[in-house]
Amino acid sequence: MPNIAFVNGRFMPLAQARVSVEDRGFQFGDGIYELIRTYGGRVFHIEDHLRRLEQSAEALGLSMVYSKSRWKAILEKAHGRSGYPDAKLYIQITRGAAPRDHSFPKKTRPSVIITVRKLTPLSDQLHEKGASVITVPDLRWGRCDIKSVNLLPNIMAREKARSAGAFEALFVRDGLVLEGAGSNVFAVIQGRIVTPPNGPFILSGITRDLAIGLAREARDPVIEKGIPLEELLGAEEVFLTGTTTEILPIVKVDGKPIGDGRPGRTTRRLYQQFLQTIRP
Repeated sequence: MPNIAFVNGRFMPLAQARVSVEDRGFQFGDGIYELIRTYGGRVFHIEDHLRRLEQSAEALGLSMVYSKSRWKAILEKAHGRSGYPDAKLYIQITRGAAPRDHSFPKKTRPSVIITVRKLTPLSDQLHEKGASVITVPDLRWGRCDIKSVNLLPNIMAREKARSAGAFEALFVRDGLVLEGAGSNVFAVIQGRIVTPPNGPFILSGITRDLAIGLAREARDPVIEKGIPLEELLGAEEVFLTGTTTEILPIVKVDGKPIGDGRPGRTTRRLYQQFLQTIRP
């Protein structure tokens, strides 16, 4: 089964995909992206992902290039061509190729790239035993709600986590835990589910919104507010959400156990609820 690419209207093997060295995504990080996954051949929450892609495009003055129905058709076709039941569909839109200049070019054609790769899910053991995370200072820019291709601070944080033997790095700004380098964060504090609110310092995830909805369906109290680091360390439970992370229990933060050091009841139940939503 091949890894597939779609570049400016043409499908091709991923190994043959190319863009200009003058593409503003390459030169300046002048672009946005979205990651969608599939379950058993079904593209998951495609409408929500396209809505978020459109919000990022509007924030940067980028064209979406295609209508929503056309996007859906292209993504379905790309996934079908790959033959992978479980796949990662990565979308990137940049302002396109233009002579290198900081100012927006007056006329340019946006670059649209889609890649499809096989997805390897997280192990069942990780969900059963839980993962560890570290915290790092938040060095990112002030519009983290835009899904920009400028990911160097995230990459550096992830590398620090990997070097520490941790699954993820959580960003801390002014004493508040905001989100992971590639995930959203939740805590169970005094029996209530708490997660940082939407705003410029977090990227509100599709799985985050789904988890909030599932919790409220089960009549769990959910509060969207800042989480001081000391409150996170003293929480009964901590978990992450994300497109590839799904709902993942965290049992250690900076080497300190959360609760009794095992996945908590609320996290386990939410994960089981989540699994029900992905089954055909």
